[in-house]
Amino acid sequence: MKQIIRKARFVTGKPKDIVIENGKFMAIVDEYAGEGEEVSFEEDVYMSSGWIDLHTHAFPGFPPYCAEPDEIGYKTGVTTVVDAGTCGSDQIDSFYRLATKSMTRIFAFLNISSVGLSRMDELSDLSFISAPAIEHALESYPSFIVGLKARMSASVVGTNDIQPLLLAKAVQQQKPLMVHIGSAPPNIDSILNELKQGDIITHCYNGKANNLFREDGKPLLSLQEARERGVALDVGHGTESFSFEVAEQALKEHVHFDTISTDIYERNQRHGPVYDMASTLTKCLALGCSLETVIQAVTEAPARLIGRTDIGTIKVGANADLTLFKLEHGRSYSWIDSHGAVRQTTYRIKPLAVYIGGTYIEL
Repeated sequence: MKQIIRKARFVTGKPKDIVIENGKFMAIVDEYAGEGEEVSFEEDVYMSSGWIDLHTHAFPGFPPYCAEPDEIGYKTGVTTVVDAGTCGSDQIDSFYRLATKSMTRIFAFLNISSVGLSRMDELSDLSFISAPAIEHALESYPSFIVGLKARMSASVVGTNDIQPLLLAKAVQQQKPLMVHIGSAPPNIDSILNELKQGDIITHCYNGKANNLFREDGKPLLSLQEARERGVALDVGHGTESFSFEVAEQALKEHVHFDTISTDIYERNQRHGPVYDMASTLTKCLALGCSLETVIQAVTEAPARLIGRTDIGTIKVGANADLTLFKLEHGRSYSWIDSHGAVRQTTYRIKPLAVYIGGTYIEL
């Protein structure tokens, strides 16, 4: 069945007619003259390619960092969730089977520890990092696994310092490596010095002592050098990893995020401070970022980092994933970061519906 969305309103540019057929975008033109089922929306409804959350925990098996994919996915306006290392090689088969049954598109960063987040110190025992097991998983699920994940903070690595990261780099192949940063050791400089083009630092605006900035708010030299090599920065809000103060200072110093993600799971969805992608995007608007910037950071940018050309874009031949949303004005909203700091806005982003592969779902 052919669907024609008349005068779709994007965050930039003039309205276009979008034609969807067989789950793909068939045409994006000023005015489509062909026949099909016509759909139109109110003038204040924006449309973007389907939102992509680059850092989630979408495997329900490992409390507390767990969730049902659709509960944090399409039901919140996110058409694609990327799980950030909940599973290692031991559970990746189970996760893949779950992904095939979900409405939300799911990809995964494979935890370099075979046990994944079945324990919180998964990199404290180096015997859990098996190069053959990682390589087998990558070979078994080349499309599903979009990269590797290493949580490089003291509570995770124990006495191993930088060694888990070095093992990850040795087996990385051509996939990106997403690195969680937190408390030392390892020292943030030693982490940054190992990262190359395409790798991703998540929790880039965390307020912990071992972050990307000096005490005076200036970016570390090692961060500047990493950015010059092409290392990407992901917000990765999370329960403990987003600071308004750090983010505001970072943007003042022109240290801009590449992608916005939530680090969402069941508990911080229900109790905050994350709640959902729309809240996280609104917080980034509160930092002074434009609507165009924040939408690009959950569409084109994450798709590019994980090497996908079939999502994150509205172009002929891509999957017909769309997120429909409003920018609501008129009342006061309070937004809280991971440290209890509050910012106020008189607007919020509110998702209304999604298309996933051409299937329309109201929220």
